[in-house]
Amino acid sequence: MCNCCGCKSVAPIVSPINLSNQSDVYNYKGPDVIRVSRFFKEAKEGKFISYIYPDAKTLYESFRRGSKVSNNGPALGWRESYSKPYQWLSFNEALLRARNFGSGLVANGLTPGSTTMLGIYSQNCPEWILSEQAAYCYSMVLVPLYDTLGPDACAFIIKQAEITTVVCEDDAKCNMLLEKSPRCLKKMIVIKDIRPATKQRAKNRGVEVIKFTDVEVMGAKSNNPEVPPKPTDLATICYTSGTTGNPKGVMLTHENIVASMSAVVLQFGDHTLRSTDTMISFLPLAHMLERCCENAMYMVGGAVGFYLGDIRRLSDDMKALKPTITPAVPRLLNRIYDKVQSDIGNSCVKKMLFNMAFSAKEKELKRGIVRKNSFWDMLVFRKVQEGMGGNLRLMLVGSAPLAENVLTFIRCALGCVVVEGYGQTECTAPISLTIQADHTPGHVGPPVACCCIKLADVPEMEYWSKNGQGEVCVKGTNVFQGYYKDPQKTEEVIDEMGWHHTGDVGTWLPNGTLKIIDRRKHIFKLSQGEYIVPEKIENLYIRSQYVSQVFVHGESLKSCIVAIVVPDVDVIKCWAQENGIPGTFSVLCNNSEVKQLILDDMIAWGKEAGLKSFEQVKDIYLHPDNFSIQNGLLTPTMKSKRPELRAYFKPQLDDMYTRLT
Repeated sequence: MCNCCGCKSVAPIVSPINLSNQSDVYNYKGPDVIRVSRFFKEAKEGKFISYIYPDAKTLYESFRRGSKVSNNGPALGWRESYSKPYQWLSFNEALLRARNFGSGLVANGLTPGSTTMLGIYSQNCPEWILSEQAAYCYSMVLVPLYDTLGPDACAFIIKQAEITTVVCEDDAKCNMLLEKSPRCLKKMIVIKDIRPATKQRAKNRGVEVIKFTDVEVMGAKSNNPEVPPKPTDLATICYTSGTTGNPKGVMLTHENIVASMSAVVLQFGDHTLRSTDTMISFLPLAHMLERCCENAMYMVGGAVGFYLGDIRRLSDDMKALKPTITPAVPRLLNRIYDKVQSDIGNSCVKKMLFNMAFSAKEKELKRGIVRKNSFWDMLVFRKVQEGMGGNLRLMLVGSAPLAENVLTFIRCALGCVVVEGYGQTECTAPISLTIQADHTPGHVGPPVACCCIKLADVPEMEYWSKNGQGEVCVKGTNVFQGYYKDPQKTEEVIDEMGWHHTGDVGTWLPNGTLKIIDRRKHIFKLSQGEYIVPEKIENLYIRSQYVSQVFVHGESLKSCIVAIVVPDVDVIKCWAQENGIPGTFSVLCNNSEVKQLILDDMIAWGKEAGLKSFEQVKDIYLHPDNFSIQNGLLTPTMKSKRPELRAYFKPQLDDMYTRLT
């Protein structure tokens, strides 16, 4: 029992390695300092993990291993509506349906082997996984499509990969593909019923429409023999949207994906995935973070339940499913943090209780104690925990940087282990991952056991590897095979020694962990010859309470930089009300007092962080609507599409520069 409130005490998490020395240096003769995982002994000799279980070296084998170790437990869960409970397919049921569907694909003309591409265009659902496993039954390659690519990019992918068959979720997605469907597309296999008009439209374009269940029936009848893949076979081509040009197809083998999953499972140690775990699936399966998480669950015999598709009602799905594990992205966690701050903002009592609870939990966290059974959990944080099902024990955060204060808040409020990873599609998701006993924010942990990391000089930005800073370069069993049919772009990122250059700039911390500090791309030179790294400046300005989003812009013929700012709606409205300034949010964005308030605060943040005068914006334009995936200003991984932002705001940017001259 603890002395303060009588609640049941919990022992601190024991670190599997020394937290003051979290990575090893690879023993080799050469000038570079190469860091490796301490969770795989052979890493010091330049070897990397390819698999953790001898009976799971491919994604075909890993699903079958899950069936065995779970004793044919529940694998895929879904529900028909918010009023209904989850229902489940067992591992063996899923395997039978996947085999039948794969056999049906062969019966419909697809040739087994890793030169055959199967497209899939659907939100997360059991059929997505059945299609994936069906492809692996016959060594085919899965190529995901997703909404934010748009018709042009989807058409480009189908044409480049010569995809003849796409598994398509519903009527809307069918029509999107038909909008610009290349001639190579011959069949669409639909999961849900579609309208007769859509079938006719497809027929007019020479595309046959078949129901998913009909393909399963055909496959069961034809019973084509399986052709399992080898670890070196291609498993998927994962197209990254990029910020410019056509999407690039990242080629990943079974070994790439299994190595990535195995390294993470190994590092989790005592907190590793178990057959008794349940994970909620809501991040897009078209991206490798979610794909690796789910396949890792299947490999250990765990269950995955799919959300109903509305991210605004994710909490309802989590309350019904009660997951023990979830991947997460900063956008979701920021929303939880903001909601809590909003709830306590108008009450001095709530704010005081929150601060007391947070302080108490943070002190425990610093001692390595993670729990959800304290007095403060019951009084203050229970609502947050129940909003995510009340049963979480492990959360993996990835895809984008997460603010340190938000990460600490999430760890305290949820009372579960939260690890943060850094990675790229080209490295099959994880490159580094924080250790479960390390609760200090501000870094992304040591290298995972499937790769090594070195930092390369970036002369134009004055980052030098001898100072422990430079571009993050990766080599290992998780590094991709290249961009599909694009050797030129492959050569741009993989050097002659086999190192993948990520474009991110990192620094080694004294404890052997990696901290991402910059981005090599998107730098420009001002007229006076000074280099500007806009993302570094944006990351500082975003700390202002008044700023929701910011886009920093400069030109080689100008001597200063300007910015487009999306103010924080709630904060600005509250400030305006307190200062007697009337008007809607759009009106407030045109108010000179509001503009000056935000500009002054941004400049203050810049000064505090040591920005030089030429790195500070000289003017800003306030825009009332968020940059989003939907309006084409953000990538699916929530990164700014800089060329699109520049084109979209050209009149405002030109106007600011006119006024500054």
